[in-house]
Amino acid sequence: MSKKDVIKSLKGVAVDHYKNTEDYVTETMPEPDRVYLPCVQHMGAPCTPVVKVGDLVKVGQLVADCDKAFSSPIYSSVSGKVVALEDFINPQGVRTQNVVVEADHQQQMYEGIAPPKVTNTQEFLKAVRDSGLVGLGGAGFPTHIKLSLREPEKVDTLCVNIAECEPYITSDYRNVMEDGQDIIDGIELVKKYVGKITQVFIGVEDNKPKAIQRLQLLTQDKPYIKVLPMRSQYPKGAEKVLIYESTGRVVGDGMIPADVGVIVMNGTSIAFLAQYMKTGVPLISKRITVDGSAITNPKNIRVPLGTRFVDIVQFCGGYKEQPRKMLMGGPMMGIAIYDDTYPLLKNNNALLCFGEKETKAIPSSACIRCGRCVRACPFSLMPAAIDRAYQAKDVEKLKALCVGRCMECGCCAYVCPAKRNLVLTNRLAKQLLRNSAPKK
Repeated sequence: MSKKDVIKSLKGVAVDHYKNTEDYVTETMPEPDRVYLPCVQHMGAPCTPVVKVGDLVKVGQLVADCDKAFSSPIYSSVSGKVVALEDFINPQGVRTQNVVVEADHQQQMYEGIAPPKVTNTQEFLKAVRDSGLVGLGGAGFPTHIKLSLREPEKVDTLCVNIAECEPYITSDYRNVMEDGQDIIDGIELVKKYVGKITQVFIGVEDNKPKAIQRLQLLTQDKPYIKVLPMRSQYPKGAEKVLIYESTGRVVGDGMIPADVGVIVMNGTSIAFLAQYMKTGVPLISKRITVDGSAITNPKNIRVPLGTRFVDIVQFCGGYKEQPRKMLMGGPMMGIAIYDDTYPLLKNNNALLCFGEKETKAIPSSACIRCGRCVRACPFSLMPAAIDRAYQAKDVEKLKALCVGRCMECGCCAYVCPAKRNLVLTNRLAKQLLRNSAPKK
């Protein structure tokens, strides 16, 4: 089977949606007494604090930055005093510094905030970096890097991802319903300053008819923007899947979307871009969905970045029962955390807390060779074979099985009747390949 055939298969799984909060209008959470701002909230080089203990800061003031291109600045979401610069280990095990700001509850805006002046591509890219924007759909890739094209004349398509295929999460949906015009304004900005874009696709799963209708209304006089209803099947929001669904183009191994003439942006990211260009207020808050059986009052809320999850839960009425599992993100690709003192980061789009009923452990058993994982994988990988190759530490076999193509979507583990932890094995197998690669 060729690479193209593998990606064209695009199978995935039908998951229950549980979009309980889709009609819940976003509430604004007041600033907490303290915010905790880790210096790693993006892919790439970590930031370094530019403030010291005792400094007074205001809303939107820079507190951490990095002189490397592949990074993104971090701003205070509250006004108050820096009370600590402490060590912090994030849920992925990365050690970084944490800027702790004690709020004065005055929420005074930083005097230097003003809409950026943009007249060309370089000024636009600088403004994007200065905004602190990273991919808000979960990946955390610095947006100014994504938009800095090596061959801009070859990029003719923008895909906007509003699939929101993960169960429970409705924050992107609320973004469409409440801030839909900002999505269109953001599209116009990217179209004007990036590449040679002639067509735009907005991908939305067909379980969101109101969002589709609203976007169609907003784009009715823009023939170059097409709202693309997609069959509701996980993981339609995956980058390579969305590109193929929209354009028929295939992003092969070792390629990025720009190599096939496409840029992909999350709908919330592109809406924020428009808001920043109008106001100059950097990324200091985030709309998230808070849901799960352990939450008393599920909500969509706008939260200051750095707010601890325990404070977010308190705003949602507290715990209905003691949570057995907490996730940053959705149940398919979210990151499990072991307590609720973690802070909200730029790329978090949900906090899900589940009780005993949903988290009852089912022990794994031996693989029964049923092939369901292969049939479910969007790229027709062979997770059971990868598992065997990883256990044998067979690097060449892992290369032949194309484990590097795995996007860790969780489809294989979801359908496995033996409840094997196939996603973890794939992740470890990819790490094994990276560690075995010759050092440059």
